[in-house]
Amino acid sequence: MRIFEIDRSRVSEHAALAPLAVPGTCGAGGYLWISLTREEFKASLAEVQQILQTLCLTQLVDLHVADLLNEQLPSHYDYTSKYDVLVFRRLANGNGNGKGTEAPPAPRSGPPVLRRVDTRPVGFAVFDRVLLSVHPEDGAVRDAFAARLLAAASPDGQGAPALDVRATSARLPTSPSDLMLRVINQIVDSYLDLRRELTKQLDHWQTELIDPRSRFTNWSALMEARQSLHHLDEICEDQRAAMQDWIDSLETLPVPKGEAEQRERELIMIRSRDVLEHIERVVHHVHRLEQNAETAVQMHFSVQGHRANDIMRVLTVLTAVFLPLNLIAGIFGMNFEFIPLVHKADGFWIAMTSMLVIAVLLVLIFWRKRYLARTR
Repeated sequence: MRIFEIDRSRVSEHAALAPLAVPGTCGAGGYLWISLTREEFKASLAEVQQILQTLCLTQLVDLHVADLLNEQLPSHYDYTSKYDVLVFRRLANGNGNGKGTEAPPAPRSGPPVLRRVDTRPVGFAVFDRVLLSVHPEDGAVRDAFAARLLAAASPDGQGAPALDVRATSARLPTSPSDLMLRVINQIVDSYLDLRRELTKQLDHWQTELIDPRSRFTNWSALMEARQSLHHLDEICEDQRAAMQDWIDSLETLPVPKGEAEQRERELIMIRSRDVLEHIERVVHHVHRLEQNAETAVQMHFSVQGHRANDIMRVLTVLTAVFLPLNLIAGIFGMNFEFIPLVHKADGFWIAMTSMLVIAVLLVLIFWRKRYLARTR
C-alpha cells in the first residue's frame, strides 16, 4: 500500500490510511493517490470508503468494488455522477507469475517473448480529489511511477526523469485524471516495447520460412505466436474502446468557466488523445504482424511448391534423356538373328557412341530451353 498527497509543487507519502480519514487532512489545492493491491484493497475497504466519504462526499458502489477486485476483467470504462472507473490491463512481469494469491497463468509454449503476452488488470477510480488505483500483487507499474513522482518533487528534481517518457518536463500531475493518464502512458509504453521484441522474433521465423534450404519444423511455436497476437489484438481493442469511452465522457462535460480550468481540461483531452493514438499504433502494428506471419506461411508453402516443381522438372528431363537410350538398348536386345551391327567387331562402340551423342544433344536442347535451369 502506498499513499501520496500531491500538491502543485510537493509530494508527500503517508504510511497509513487512518490519519487521512480526518476532515481537512488533505489541503484545498491538493489531492490523494491511494494505491493498493487487490488483497490490500479488500482488507482496507472500510477505511477507503470512509476516506472517500470524507473528501469526496461519496463512496464506491458495490459493483465497482467487485470490478476492481476482479482479476479477469477486461479493459473497460464506467462512470457515475461523482466519479469514473477505468480498468486497464497491463503486461505481467516476466512470465506472468504474480506473487500472493493471484492465480498463475497457464503455461505457454514458444519463445520467451511470447510467454510475456500475459496481462493483469489495473483499476482506477477517479474522483475530484482522490485517485484510487488497484494493482496486481507485484505493483511494478505503481512503484516505477512513484519513484519518478518522488524524484520530480524533490528539491533537486531539475535533473529528474520526466514523469511521462514522451514529455519534456517533470511537471507534477495537477489532478487525479492527469495522474491516471500518466500511469496509463507507462502501461502503454510496455506494449510498445513488446512489439519490437515480437517483430524481431517473427522476422527470424519469416527468414527461416522463406529460405528454401531450411527445414522449418517449429510449427507449434508459430501457431502459438499467431494465437498470442490474436490475444494481444483483443487486449488492445478493449483498451482502445475504454479510452474512447473516457474521451467521449470528457467531451460531454460542461465547458469550464475559468481560464485555468479550461486549459486544464484541454491538457487532459490532449493527453487522453495521445494515449489513444499510442494504443492505435500498437493495434496497427499487431495487425501488421499477423499479416506478416500469414504471408510468411503462404510464401513458405509457395517456395516449397516451387522446389517440388524444380525437382519434378529435373526428373522429367532425365527421363526424357534416357528414353531414346532405352529404345536403342531395347532394339539391340531383340532375339533376332540378323540385326545390324550385331555381328560387327566395332558394333558395340558404334551403338554406345550414338547413344552418347543423342544424350548430349538432348541435354543441350533442354539446357537451351532452360528446362534444367535452377529457380532462384
